[in-house]
Amino acid sequence: MKYTLTTPLYYVNDKPHIGSAYTTIACDAQARYKRLKGHKVIFITGVDEHGQKIQRTAEQKKIEPIEHCNNISQLYLKLWDKWDISNDVFIRTSSQEHINIVNDFFNRVFSSGDIYMGHQKGWYCVGCEEYKDIDEHAIESTCPIHKQKLEWRDEENLFFRLSKYQNEIEQLVNKEDFIYPISRKNEIINFVNSGLKDFSISRVNVKWGIPVKGYKDHTFYVWFDALLGYISSICKLNSNYSLDNLIDNGWPADVHVIGKDILRFHAVYWPAMLMSANLEIPKKVIGHGFLTKDNLKMGKSLGNIIDPDKLVKDYGIDSVRWYLLKDFKFGSDGDFQFRRFVDIVNNDLANTIGNLLNRTTSMSRKWFEGNIPEAINSDTHILQIKVVDTLKVYNSSFSIFDFSRALDSVIELATFANVYLNEQAPWKQIKLNSNKQLVANDIYSILETCRIIAIMINPVVPKLSIKILNQLNFNSTDINLTECCYWGLLQSNAKLPTPEPIMNKLEFIDDN
Repeated sequence: MKYTLTTPLYYVNDKPHIGSAYTTIACDAQARYKRLKGHKVIFITGVDEHGQKIQRTAEQKKIEPIEHCNNISQLYLKLWDKWDISNDVFIRTSSQEHINIVNDFFNRVFSSGDIYMGHQKGWYCVGCEEYKDIDEHAIESTCPIHKQKLEWRDEENLFFRLSKYQNEIEQLVNKEDFIYPISRKNEIINFVNSGLKDFSISRVNVKWGIPVKGYKDHTFYVWFDALLGYISSICKLNSNYSLDNLIDNGWPADVHVIGKDILRFHAVYWPAMLMSANLEIPKKVIGHGFLTKDNLKMGKSLGNIIDPDKLVKDYGIDSVRWYLLKDFKFGSDGDFQFRRFVDIVNNDLANTIGNLLNRTTSMSRKWFEGNIPEAINSDTHILQIKVVDTLKVYNSSFSIFDFSRALDSVIELATFANVYLNEQAPWKQIKLNSNKQLVANDIYSILETCRIIAIMINPVVPKLSIKILNQLNFNSTDINLTECCYWGLLQSNAKLPTPEPIMNKLEFIDDN
């Protein structure tokens, strides 16, 4: 079964930031989860490289726009490698395959009668790459997002007949499962109910863009261009790419994961464009919240920007991935607090999971000749029951991108196993020879619980997951969340390797 999900195509006006990394980690965790469930995943990410903002940024640097785009896109590729991102394709909207798709798509929409030449004037934000709904008689206006002066524009543009699709879009955004979370869905419903207006899909005198064939000096509006990156990504994976065979190669997307600020483009404009081109629309759009730091919006002026490169260098990738998905409810805004970050990682990964594994493998090596003990009790162990219950919560949570609840369930399981170990006190039981089999059953069950925990955390912290499985002498090369979560797969009497700490405790670094 195919499963296609996408991050936004990140705008290359500047280097990657923590918000971009957060979105991409969430998509990566979902992609890894789906692969472990047996799906054939197409995980798309990439960069959006056109528009006047890029053109001006390059001019300020006194370089060509393509050179700027090359530099920034490489930063994204390097960062995704450091963050263990398992994307299947990385699309650049300056690529020839993308340009070909944009032209083909435009011809389809044009053939539908949905393109016309119109006149547009108003206050324009280059940072947002869009016109603002501000009184044209204002002497001077400022973008509420970028805090920069808006520019007055008065020009001819090509327009897309968005208003034609009012009824279809109303029905779409009111569907139960198209937009998540509900708060974002209500915002979009209100926007659509106010009446859809046609929007311009070309700009004049913006040289850094894809030329519109047959229209001199017109280049495609960056949003018309960028949204098609999802489709050109599908085509990039196939040598015989075409808009006609998309559905056979992974389209439509099962989910677009984006920041809440660009939800309107993905939930309204994009579906209408696809309808016009007679192509399938995505199944779901998730608009997640923003990250702040210590309850303050991050910004250069405040000096509180979190550098994703430095974050990984200081604390390690597994720590960062765990915290971002464990502490923040996906879909809502999240506040990054370094002390809380250190405390959560140390408590969850080092103390709760790591300590459970270390204690139990040490006892197993000491009392059972360095091997995993043999469990011969035919009764269902209490930990087995707890594992089954945990997997239900874990799977239902992951299916709706509720990473926090999924990981909470894993920690609840590990905590339960730690408490059980303390209550059973095998270090006391082992002194009575008659209780050795009881101890063997308990030690085996706790090690088996650790093995299943390792598989459940794999989508979020893959490196840590593999370390745990290696410590249990369990083959980690071909794991999945169905077959490998059956109870009793840990091989009795298998030799346990030399112990190594799976997770060192973090030290708080106060220069962040």
